Amino acid sequence: MQYYIPMKTACDNEIKISEAAKRVAPYLHRTPILTSKFLDSALGHKFFFKAEPLQKVGAFKARGALNCLLALKEKNQLPKEVTAFSSGNHAQGVAWAARELGLKATILMPEYVSSLKQQATRSYGANLVLTKDRAEAESRVYEFIDKGAFFIHPYANPRVIEGQGSACYEALTDITETIDAVFAPCGGGGLLSGTYLATQELSPGSKVIGCEPVTANDAAISLRNGEIFSFKHSPDTICDGVMTLSIADITFEYLKKLDDFIEVEEEEKIIYWTQWLIHLLKLNIEPSSALAMAAAVEYLRKNSFKEPQKILIILSGGNIAADKHRAIWQKDYLVNEPSMIKL
Repeated sequence: MQYYIPMKTACDNEIKISEAAKRVAPYLHRTPILTSKFLDSALGHKFFFKAEPLQKVGAFKARGALNCLLALKEKNQLPKEVTAFSSGNHAQGVAWAARELGLKATILMPEYVSSLKQQATRSYGANLVLTKDRAEAESRVYEFIDKGAFFIHPYANPRVIEGQGSACYEALTDITETIDAVFAPCGGGGLLSGTYLATQELSPGSKVIGCEPVTANDAAISLRNGEIFSFKHSPDTICDGVMTLSIADITFEYLKKLDDFIEVEEEEKIIYWTQWLIHLLKLNIEPSSALAMAAAVEYLRKNSFKEPQKILIILSGGNIAADKHRAIWQKDYLVNEPSMIKL
């Protein structure tokens, strides 16, 4: 079978973020680091934002899919067709990477995924198969694997993790100051695992902290219980980028090594920071991205640091459909300035 079976354990030396960063660089944007003096002054800490909404396909997911295929190409093992399941951004990443390398792609996606992400996936040339839910998408992918398509798992694949980690690797290379803590959202844990490994390589003194919405907290439950927990149905959260059913064996091993993991409330925190980051950074920012900022604020509040901290936030993506925009802006949170938050 041409697909990756998640491992029970994983060693850090199996994944080389620096090599992935070099491999994907010719194909991708080196997304900028954004800052906000207003935000730094209001909260008393310095924030750096890795702007992956400006990446190909509008999200970090292009990195993992591309790295996986380029690694196969280096070994003369590039397949003719690839397949994947996704709730949105991974679908676009795989479809785009396949198109770049002249491959066919079949993507399975729940029918409730926004029309924006469906249309974008098709626009990259992929055959899109809609399913009633995430569970059906995950099970039906084997139909295409059995027909010879190479399966690119959204996170349970070392080469995908490498690629996702290249975002943090670039950020830590570009930022000249020493970072105290790095924050990234957690869906299946691929971005967060890659972020941990990149930080270990370039800035081992920096803490790495993950986060989830409290309504979609399968990873947090897994970490508390010491075994992987899985939702039976897609969780109800505005953060559609982290609506995975569970993490994987390989990502679980890396999540155990994190310095902290924070569960964040939806409306008063995630939506609040989605509005404020869109306003301050002048950038489309998905709630899944703002999740990391909300977690950083909770972390700073919880620890009451006496000295200003330097915080890196991985903004994971910026693909927002019209209905999601309406939900985000249903209530105006810009009337409550960040300076009102006591850290």
